[in-house]
Amino acid sequence: MARNILPLHKRDKTDTPSTRNASTIVPSEQAPSPSHEPKHHHQPHRPRHENALHSYVNNFWRNEIVAAAAEFAGTFMFLFFAFGGTQVANTAALFSDRATAGQENSGLTQAPNTSVLLYISLIFGFSLMVNVWVFFRVSGGLFNPAVTLGLLLIGAIKPIRACFCFFSQMFAGMAAAGIVSAILPGPLNVSTNLGTGVTPTMGVFLEMFLTSLLVFTIFMLAAEKHKATFLAPIGIGLALFVAEMVGVFFTGGSLNPARSFGPCVVTRNFPGYHYVYWFGPLMGTLLAFGMYRIVKIVEYQTVNPGQDFDDHEAAAFKPPKDAETAEQVGRPNVAALAVEEAVEEAVRIVSRGSREERDEEERIDGRLERGEQPRYVSERELLGRTGHGRV
Repeated sequence: MARNILPLHKRDKTDTPSTRNASTIVPSEQAPSPSHEPKHHHQPHRPRHENALHSYVNNFWRNEIVAAAAEFAGTFMFLFFAFGGTQVANTAALFSDRATAGQENSGLTQAPNTSVLLYISLIFGFSLMVNVWVFFRVSGGLFNPAVTLGLLLIGAIKPIRACFCFFSQMFAGMAAAGIVSAILPGPLNVSTNLGTGVTPTMGVFLEMFLTSLLVFTIFMLAAEKHKATFLAPIGIGLALFVAEMVGVFFTGGSLNPARSFGPCVVTRNFPGYHYVYWFGPLMGTLLAFGMYRIVKIVEYQTVNPGQDFDDHEAAAFKPPKDAETAEQVGRPNVAALAVEEAVEEAVRIVSRGSREERDEEERIDGRLERGEQPRYVSERELLGRTGHGRV
């Protein structure tokens, strides 16, 4: 007898010696008929999937360790390419015009050479954009203690993860500066220094405003979820690029304590105003947090609602004239509205059919009372269904 060739068919039997022997000794009249076969086919039990680190650490600490490792890798990649590009720009400026290179104390070029400044700004902005896009689904792609502090303040991350990320970012900054210094020729020229005529007070406030732009961009594009959140890395990278265009010439454009601390450790040269690159980003984060809290308190969604809606959502969007809360201008659920409309239409069709059927029954009953006979086959069928066929 031919077997069914379909895999996992419920009538397939494993052709083992035990089944063959059983089939030879069981009489044909005692063989189970097809009607006695089990009606339910049970799939084989599948073992539960476990994480590779489940046996070594619980899930909470596993997640924190993975996030910290991703922050180290992402910060290292971001600063490695940024430092490498800055080293290229500074080396080119040094060989092209040593008199205007401005590389005292292993600092980056801060001469009025706009092509070099543009190159440095581009490499920092694009390196951040690419690496945030790579790592944001793992650790969030913070790469900056100032950003870590900001996300902690708004409740996007927990204190334990913030601490882990902070140390990962600082070690990654030192590692990136050390690797660039080791594998590229010449002295490391990527440290941040104040430009000519820039006082530490000026540097602190400039770093504050530059950092506030970056952190506030992250708040509005990444922390505030919307339909374009997956494109947030582009806006974040462009924000750093714009900030670097202003800051490189005057302060070196740090915006990131890890970015300034790493090269100082490698070159063993801490300027007396190194605190500028800690207090400035710290104050910038607090400024961005204050701005974010204000727009959240006033519920900014009510000011210009529906700006990232698609055509279907915009068509279904019917906010009040002067909305008071964010819930009143929330994104409409187009799928739920479509299902609701379909159900209402079905109810209308059913009710209309029932009403027409009742009207027809009343007309036929009226003719029967007058002694008339049904004129159409459909009327006879309707009479039979309603119990009037014997009248």
